[in-house]
Amino acid sequence: MTKFLPRLLNSAHADGSLYGIMVSEAISRAKIKRFHMVACLACLSLVLSLGGGIMIGDHAKAQSLGKPAKVSSDLLAKAHGSKNSDVVPVIIQLNASMSGGLNALLNKNGVHGAKKILKNLNVQVIDMPASIVDDVSAFDEVSYISLDRETRTLGHVTATTGANLVRSQTTSSQTTTTQTTTSPLGNTTTTTLDGTGIGLAVLDSGMETTHVDFLGRNGSVRTVVSLDFTGENRIDDPYGHGSHVSSIAAGNGRVSNAAYSGIAPNANLINLRVLNSQGTGTVSGTLAALDWVMTNRATYNIRVVNMSLGTPAIDSYKNDPICRAVRRLVDAGIVVAAAAGNNGKNVAGQKVYGMIHCPGNEPSAITVGAANTFGTDARNDDGVATYSSRGPTRSYWTDSTGLKHYDSLIKPDLVAPGNKIIDAEAHGNLLVTQNPQLDAAVSIYANRRQMYLSGTSMAAPVVAGAAVLLLQANPGLTPNMVKALLMYTAQPLNGFNMFEQGAGEINIEGAVRLARLVRSDLGTSKPVGATLLTTLTPPTPQTTIAGHSFTWAQGIVLGRHWAKGTSLILKYQPVYALGTIVSDGTIVSDGTIVSDGTIVSDGVIITDGTIVSDGVIASDGTIVSDNIMISSGITMSDGLLFLSMGTIVSDGTIVSDGTIVSDGVIASDGTIVSDGVITSDACVLAQAAEVNGDLTTGSAAVIDDGIDCLSY
Repeated sequence: MTKFLPRLLNSAHADGSLYGIMVSEAISRAKIKRFHMVACLACLSLVLSLGGGIMIGDHAKAQSLGKPAKVSSDLLAKAHGSKNSDVVPVIIQLNASMSGGLNALLNKNGVHGAKKILKNLNVQVIDMPASIVDDVSAFDEVSYISLDRETRTLGHVTATTGANLVRSQTTSSQTTTTQTTTSPLGNTTTTTLDGTGIGLAVLDSGMETTHVDFLGRNGSVRTVVSLDFTGENRIDDPYGHGSHVSSIAAGNGRVSNAAYSGIAPNANLINLRVLNSQGTGTVSGTLAALDWVMTNRATYNIRVVNMSLGTPAIDSYKNDPICRAVRRLVDAGIVVAAAAGNNGKNVAGQKVYGMIHCPGNEPSAITVGAANTFGTDARNDDGVATYSSRGPTRSYWTDSTGLKHYDSLIKPDLVAPGNKIIDAEAHGNLLVTQNPQLDAAVSIYANRRQMYLSGTSMAAPVVAGAAVLLLQANPGLTPNMVKALLMYTAQPLNGFNMFEQGAGEINIEGAVRLARLVRSDLGTSKPVGATLLTTLTPPTPQTTIAGHSFTWAQGIVLGRHWAKGTSLILKYQPVYALGTIVSDGTIVSDGTIVSDGTIVSDGVIITDGTIVSDGVIASDGTIVSDNIMISSGITMSDGLLFLSMGTIVSDGTIVSDGTIVSDGVIASDGTIVSDGVITSDACVLAQAAEVNGDLTTGSAAVIDDGIDCLSY
């Protein structure tokens, strides 16, 4: 290994990059006995920070690469395969109207019109022979072509997340869930903070709208729109996933004396069914639902979208059609919560990194992993569920030479309770029919029954519901501000790195408290460095839940970096505006954040790496105490080096992707899971393969007496 280090340093120094210099200087400063750890840390930083996941030796080559390929790798394989005459369903993303030449080519090959035209997204869905993919991609108006892949579904939540503390929090003498504001005339008004008036769109397997969990305070149904995008022409929930997800975000709490109240129990629900009776769907169906949201967002005041579903993240977020659609929604002012996925371990039970699903790999989305509360409301025993997918993101784009450039973003952004969650059960649904033990035995009444499910699907709607509350508390918040506030106030969980938990576990109490302090008079100009809060004194960065106090993260994930400091909340940052995202395009320069040429206000500390264990940051040659990498208990043995593209280097030998680093595994490059199926992120049977207590520990079911609780 010591013979290999000089070669690594020479290569890095000759490269002239920030990281080459960093490696060289770190080695020169460190003691010889720490050579291995410095190299590990420097190269771990490379995983996240080198553009597109290029190895050190390839960096110079990358500077003169040709244009990016315009066809997804799986579609390209079909186009050049032995059966390229087969007709395949594709999604064509356009940057202009189709030309006469492209239409003529399609007509010549039997394509007479599109199956779907999604005007808001500038997308057309067509069936065409795979043999003409290269010809179609050559037209200037074609931005990207990909397969229309299939999609699938992938405690006391309000107590442990702090939502109950928000409801009891008041600045007036009243004891209900209130927010008190003063009008310009000096009149004090009181509003219940429960999501009233906010539209929450749930893209899932449908919704059992007759379930009592979806009634409003006056007894009316809160599902204001129901549409089907699967072709089955039904809007109920025969699969059972969507009702459970929707009630986590916005169930009303009438059952079992509010034991299963959702985060925003009076929000308006928009039921967009994109997963069929077997829990599967298509990319085109998902895109059609997102296109509908863009068209109708103002009519129904849709401010939040929940996507507890996913497909393998193959294409870079810059090209993937779902990611690009999500970005359009966020740019239009809509918060999108996305499940991270449930591929956090392999069949041998080993940790797996790099398996974040699409659209969880989209930087503008709030990507949510699953926390395990072990059935308690207090937070001191919480951890990340072992099945929850870990970063970095492994989606990529391919240049004209065939070289892959990986996105390598830190994901998830947050974690939220997702293990053994009890919530609404759709009558006669497939999940319970095939797995009767999922029924929580809460009620004898069909429209009051509750069921168990686990997964990042259950965690995402917790965040979606929290976003609804933040927007009700302060309607002027942009999606980026909502995301930043949720990360800033999160609780970092000891023993888990940022690839597992992002900023930490959601803290709704802190996020809402901070959101209420954000100025509502910033207008559209929002100058850089303007005072962001209505007070010059930042709030105490601490929350107490169920008797356990914890300190906020006080930082945000910036794509491949971590930013920390009170200026993130005291001064308006340009990355909080519409039309930008918190992480994309952000670079580090002389200690300040630079994004699209705009300098973020001072006082923000930026690191070049990620937090790997108990708050220790792997960056700038920092030595991690006790040789612990990745997370507590996992040691980078034998001086292993982490390089980009998932490659592991040991003793000068390059080892193929997927090799085990201690008990952590890097996901193989370009692996397609479940043949491109978009899945719901629920773990059926509460993740039957789960170990270490994640399955056996959960809140005990509270029996329903059949009488509505109306004090939620």
